[in-house]
Amino acid sequence: MFIVMCLPLVTGMCQAAWRPAITGLVSSRGYRGDSPEDTKVDLIEIPLPPWKENPSEPIDIKRRRLLYESRKRGMLENCILLSLFAKRYLNTMTENQLKQYDRLINEPSNDWDIYYWATEAQPTPDVYQGEVMDMLKEFTKNRNHEQRLDAPSLEYLEKENQ
Repeated sequence: MFIVMCLPLVTGMCQAAWRPAITGLVSSRGYRGDSPEDTKVDLIEIPLPPWKENPSEPIDIKRRRLLYESRKRGMLENCILLSLFAKRYLNTMTENQLKQYDRLINEPSNDWDIYYWATEAQPTPDVYQGEVMDMLKEFTKNRNHEQRLDAPSLEYLEKENQ
């Protein structure tokens, strides 16, 4: 008896939940990527201060800052990719390479751009193309099939300082 009485109630709830989708009351706007019909009038762009190189920054401080900035990105994919790249190459980069890397990870306002350039899904603008970008693209190919699921632990820094 209990089941018979609840069944209409449950069925009614389900039908009520489905009704808006069936009758078209649900908004037709959804994620469509870069659809040609999207006018992007609802897009809000937050202005970022322009990147400025700091030529007086000591090289050891620059390396530490770049290590931090490589680990703290706007998206997980770049956190992993850039922090592992920094672990492998940052301490051996020349001053010119550090400048290139600094500009690459700090000047573009969209982390997806960096990711697409590194994975070669989109062409790299000439201003960012160089020795460091070539190193990053090669690193991204992961020819040794390393497991890259997380940013590296910072314990390796302690070992270097001993």
